[in-house]
Amino acid sequence: MKTRIVMPAMLVIATLLAACTSMPRTTSLLDQTHVEYRMAQNNPDVGRYAPLELKQAGEAMALANAAAANHESTDSIDQLAYLARQKVALTQEVAKRKAAESDVANSERTRDQMRLTQRTNEADRAHQATDTARLATDAARRDTADANARISSLESQLADLAAKKTERGMVITLGDVLFATDQYRLNEQGQSTIRKLSQFLQQHPARNVLIEGFTDSTGSTAHNQQLSERRAAAVARSLSDQGIARRRIETRGYGQEYPVASNATTAERQLNRRVEIVLSEDGGKIRPR
Repeated sequence: MKTRIVMPAMLVIATLLAACTSMPRTTSLLDQTHVEYRMAQNNPDVGRYAPLELKQAGEAMALANAAAANHESTDSIDQLAYLARQKVALTQEVAKRKAAESDVANSERTRDQMRLTQRTNEADRAHQATDTARLATDAARRDTADANARISSLESQLADLAAKKTERGMVITLGDVLFATDQYRLNEQGQSTIRKLSQFLQQHPARNVLIEGFTDSTGSTAHNQQLSERRAAAVARSLSDQGIARRRIETRGYGQEYPVASNATTAERQLNRRVEIVLSEDGGKIRPR
């Protein structure tokens, strides 16, 4: 009798475990990317003006979903989700720009029609309509120019800061040469980089920064931890002195943890002595290390 009861129960448990195993893994970044992708799909301007970009975003989305379905690591899923999210953002921007360009063309056609109307006896009304069309054309052109200028400015500023794209966001690395030897005060070259970064943050108030300090393995663990924290704090203080609100700045010191090279040679140890500044997206959130 006990065997008859136990066997069905074991089958039920096995079935439940198999169902759980088959469920795809997900992350908050992947979920957010799904939301933004659906918004792009539901945007009529995207379907009309950016179908190719939407297709590419969908392909990137499929890769992220496949990684989740295959239960790959969270980092792998988030890296693919980040790339898909960037393609979704590009799709929306292309649709916005082309819609503005279409408005320009439509406004110019409208203005031409108004010129024909001007030849009729209703001269006053035609003049007024022409002026309205001209204003609409100018506004549409300004929108297009502004969108292109924002894209160009962002790319130029990030390039000037030598920012690199990572799965956590854009990262700016301040090397050991920007600090006095075994000190936490920024030298003039380091201050110059911080001035550029503060200008970028002032122009993009929705972005925050996480400042992380690192050292090599030379010296005691306590000394390295303190030095990494002080260097991160020095960068934060410099940004604050240049008008960046402290609520937008977070600092962490990791000492000799997370090396980017071995500590076998002088050159490799110098690579490990660094401060990394992680830039958030417009939402202000930064993934933890």
